[in-house]
Amino acid sequence: MASVDAKRLKLDMEERSTLLPSLRNAGWSEVEGRDAIYKEFLFKDFNEAFGFMARVALKAEKMDHHPEWFNVYNKVQVTLSTHECSGLSPRDIKLATFMEEVVKSQKD
Repeated sequence: MASVDAKRLKLDMEERSTLLPSLRNAGWSEVEGRDAIYKEFLFKDFNEAFGFMARVALKAEKMDHHPEWFNVYNKVQVTLSTHECSGLSPRDIKLATFMEEVVKSQKD
């Protein structure tokens, strides 16, 4: 039964054509050979990058949906995919959108 629920999580083609263009416009790209999205965020310094990661970590924990990410100084590289369905799900879109909101709020 879990596999049925997991398959239902995965974005279908219509959802992808509706939801992915705005993320592509924000700099997200699809990962070659994997059903995932990726973005590299650049910040002013380590403090700003770490603040971004802290805010995203709190949201990710509440969602029980944790990003794959890598940080060096002012750079944060993020890959999102949902393990339960082995691909992109609405949870990935929600977390990516939240990340974009965090970046925008840090610039304001």
